[in-house]
Amino acid sequence: MEGKAKKITTYLPAVTGAAMICCGLYFDFYNRDFWGRGPFLAGGLLLLVISLYLVPGKKHRVIVNGLFLLPLIGAFFITVLIPFIFGIFYSFTDWNGIKFTQFVGLKNYGQMFHAPDYLYSLLITFLFTVFNMVSVNIAAFFLAILCTSGVKGRNFYRASFFLPNLIGGIVLGYVWQFIFNKVFTSLLAGSVSMLTSPNLAFFAILIVSTWQYAGYIMMIYVTGLQGVPRDILEASAVDGAGALKTLLHIKLPMIANTFTVCIFLTLVNSFKQFDLNYAITNGAPSRILGAKAVASTEFLALNIYNTAIARNRYAEGQTKAVVFFLILAAVSLTQVSISKKREVEL
Repeated sequence: MEGKAKKITTYLPAVTGAAMICCGLYFDFYNRDFWGRGPFLAGGLLLLVISLYLVPGKKHRVIVNGLFLLPLIGAFFITVLIPFIFGIFYSFTDWNGIKFTQFVGLKNYGQMFHAPDYLYSLLITFLFTVFNMVSVNIAAFFLAILCTSGVKGRNFYRASFFLPNLIGGIVLGYVWQFIFNKVFTSLLAGSVSMLTSPNLAFFAILIVSTWQYAGYIMMIYVTGLQGVPRDILEASAVDGAGALKTLLHIKLPMIANTFTVCIFLTLVNSFKQFDLNYAITNGAPSRILGAKAVASTEFLALNIYNTAIARNRYAEGQTKAVVFFLILAAVSLTQVSISKKREVEL
């Protein structure tokens, strides 16, 4: 009888909680004005948590630990996973940001890949990713070498180089927009702003992005370089290896995993570039592509934002976001796989 009572005590809250959640969802979908939908959902969830806590057995501690992780897991589901799933669903509809009336199948995907502005944004995003990934890592690596050398004031240099990364991208973008439009043109009399030329505006964003992000990547390289065993460096010095040979044949192979991390971070950050792009140029100036004018510096993230928010084409914007995720995931996994193989070779 005692065991049966324990089972009832355990399963009754679970069943009641599940029933309350189902009722709350029913009211949510079919009667939005009913006051009890929120209490039903919250009460049902609370009863499920209580029933899990009351589960006896050897795995009780595991369940309790899982309950403590529930707020974090719940936040992840609510803010990331569920919106992602709904986003994929909405990409096959005529969603207007509030509701949808019909399924359109692959129509949004077909229109997207026939849009010159999207294809152009895809191209320049790839170009920016390549250029920015190279420039940031080269600048960060040489700054790391400087900050791990015996130069005086190296801690001051570390803080100074890292400081731009602490400034918000929107604020930083507007500051540099002023510098390009007012300061540089005043210092160089008769010159025009880089932001007025489609090609130069692209490199203006590249310069600011490198300046902002190189300090952050530098700190990772500094950590990797400081992790090289001192006895190996001392042995190479005894054998007569110079600074360049030590760098090429000892330090670089031993921090190969650091390169993997830094390249991955710069690749993802470059591909998702939005704030600097929005604040510095907002896609301007225009470029004639075929018979149509397109925004010459509108990267993919900004193109998605403008499609959904500025033009109120939410379904098409969501479709571009889904493809954006797939491309970024494929590129990132490919890069990590290649870098890992390279680590083994080194």
